[in-house]
Amino acid sequence: MNDLLSSLNSEQIKPVTDTQGPVLVLAGAGSGKTRVLTSRIAYILQNGLSSPQGILAITFTNKAAGEMRERLSAMLGDYSSGMWICTIHSMCVRILRQFPAEAGIKSNFSIYSETERANIIKKSFKELDFDDEKLLKDAKYHIANAKMLGLDPDTYGTRFKDIPHMDDIVCIYDKYDKHLAENNALDFDDLLLRTLRLLRGNAEAREYLSDRFKYILVDEFQDTNAVQYNIIKLLASKHKNLFAVGDDDQSIYGWRGAEIENILRFDKDFPDAKVYKLERNYRSTKNILNLANAIIKNNGARHDKTLWTEAEEGEKPEYYQAEEEADEALFAARTISRLAGRDEKYSSFAVLMRINALTRSYEQEFTKYGIPYKVFGGFRFFERREIKDILAYLRLISNPFDNEALTRIINVPKRGIGGKTIEAMEGYSSQSGLSLYDACLDAEYLPLTSGAKSKISDFAQTIKGFVIDAQGVNVAQLVRDIISRTELRDAYDDGTDEGDSKLANLDEFIASVDDFVRLNPDATLDEYLNQVTLASDTDDMDDGNYVTLATIHSVKGLEFDNVIICGLEDGIMPSSRSEKDPKSLEEERRLMYVAITRARKRLYLTRSKSRYLYGHRDRTMPSRFIGELAEELGIDKTSSYGSPYGSSYGAGAFGGAYGRGNGYSPYSYGGNSYGARSSYGSRSYGGESSRGRGVYSSDEGYESDVPPAMPKRAEQTNFSAATTFGRAQSAGKSKNYAVGTKVKHPKFGMGTVIAVKNGGAVINVAFDGQGIKELSAALAPLEIL
Repeated sequence: MNDLLSSLNSEQIKPVTDTQGPVLVLAGAGSGKTRVLTSRIAYILQNGLSSPQGILAITFTNKAAGEMRERLSAMLGDYSSGMWICTIHSMCVRILRQFPAEAGIKSNFSIYSETERANIIKKSFKELDFDDEKLLKDAKYHIANAKMLGLDPDTYGTRFKDIPHMDDIVCIYDKYDKHLAENNALDFDDLLLRTLRLLRGNAEAREYLSDRFKYILVDEFQDTNAVQYNIIKLLASKHKNLFAVGDDDQSIYGWRGAEIENILRFDKDFPDAKVYKLERNYRSTKNILNLANAIIKNNGARHDKTLWTEAEEGEKPEYYQAEEEADEALFAARTISRLAGRDEKYSSFAVLMRINALTRSYEQEFTKYGIPYKVFGGFRFFERREIKDILAYLRLISNPFDNEALTRIINVPKRGIGGKTIEAMEGYSSQSGLSLYDACLDAEYLPLTSGAKSKISDFAQTIKGFVIDAQGVNVAQLVRDIISRTELRDAYDDGTDEGDSKLANLDEFIASVDDFVRLNPDATLDEYLNQVTLASDTDDMDDGNYVTLATIHSVKGLEFDNVIICGLEDGIMPSSRSEKDPKSLEEERRLMYVAITRARKRLYLTRSKSRYLYGHRDRTMPSRFIGELAEELGIDKTSSYGSPYGSSYGAGAFGGAYGRGNGYSPYSYGGNSYGARSSYGSRSYGGESSRGRGVYSSDEGYESDVPPAMPKRAEQTNFSAATTFGRAQSAGKSKNYAVGTKVKHPKFGMGTVIAVKNGGAVINVAFDGQGIKELSAALAPLEIL
């Protein structure tokens, strides 16, 4: 016991040992909240206050849940088994599968992703003979909003009856819900709603669960929405040992329903609650924390707290103003290359931004410099077509009522079953009140040719065989059987690079299932599908040596030695939507705070004086947040245009936001006044640094793609054009590229030329799954297909 508490500071010991009644822990960034959570669980178990089965720990991501389980296993050994440590969605799945009849569902329900949800809303839209695309967009928004608020179609329609076309939206919502019921499926919001209705409406289930969980711990409490908070309160209704850990200063998900009021009013909802603060930071240097404290103190709706550390002062955060976005990205590339030459790993760097539309310039510059990078929020592994195909087989085997899964794979691989055949099946199933799988089993009664009936019957028997096999084999063996018996591998093996990529992804999928079975030897098919469906973007982050390019929202909870926060302009950060809403502006400021507190050692803040975004180029105004940090950054509290930071936000020079107002006239390109960016011209790298003059200014401007002292690892990268585009052009070896030309690259794979610049010396290529790359037409190792 002494060993457990000896690893904690005095601030941390109090909430760990205060085990009775509701407790709120206000845990500042980097203050060791995970250690507090795990230590409290260990303290409860070691003191015999509960069995492992009596503990429920709710985390924000699957990754966080896995890390907590690992820590507790190291601390407690086998005694840690039996606890529920999971995300709130995973918890709801377990509850609903435990009480399916009481929740009005079948236990083998499918969980639909956002993509599948959008597909069914669109299907409902078309079935009702609507054709207004704006109505479809509005319906998607309002269905999500209704479920977030916990309202059924009629109740939502009544509450928001004054919204245009609400009657039509209610019809689409109602049709959508009926499709989910027919498919025995729930979407992410349904997992929460069904659980809340179960706990409210079924006393037996509520009493069983609230009695079982003697201690409930909730991480990232500031990110809970109304439905989640009500579920948690009902589960804690008997023992009232609710331990909420969070930071109101890091509440950044208001746009998807998170309510900061949950953490601000906790002591009012629970009058007996004790409130503790964790303000000592173990992550960042003093200079970085000074910046964080300086920005967040401008918010009004918050619990008062100030981060502090015993760490060193560290390097001063640097503010850099670039002429345009390509220069801003070049600053990042040169900064990373310079530090990488001092043995800093690429994985120690993150470039963070408010919107992912800013990644393109960074991808191009990093490619030229040979800097490995990974963009988060992009096309995830489990969203790739071939992986969704195999998952659809597994979903249909688990839940034969899943019509979406069936229509996806009934002709994968090709079986000669086309759209008209599926329409006939849908008509039969609708008239008979059966699922599409049942219609397949009834193939002889379908109004189709004998050949079509035979193909459908064969498919039905194949699926039936898999359903039987699934009862006796693990998921890994089932996946291998599906791939083998359906000949999926042969279908993808077409001799093309794309086919090779699909085969590689299939092998990677098999390996991932093997890993799952190894770690969860007794897991069922349903449990595997739960794990895959509920995975989040940051769960995919690994320990590879690459620079992270990500939105600030996607890296919450992560930390890096070196952080570059880019796009710090009014209209981007803060966003234009927060212009007239003080509450939204405070959330934007919290987002800035989260970005700053990701940094351990070095922090760079950057902006562009002009930016091309949303179809046109505008002069920009520095973010008002830079003005709030001026003293800490050691800069004048006026913009380079002679106005206070953010003072023209919403009026005057900048017009308030990108894509709004008139703003400045776009730059005049061409000639000597500015020069075309892709030519690299002869202008100097005239950015401005908070440390004085432009740290990378040069009389020769962009004479070379790479800095003089570029690390050897980047110089030797064979896919980067490590010379000037000017020399490439004069070499006379450029191939004849045109927009639309199909090409193949040894590293990036298949791509399409989308732009030809600088007299044909430079091309932009959109590579499948790799993004847009700017390459030298003469030097890039491209094969024209």
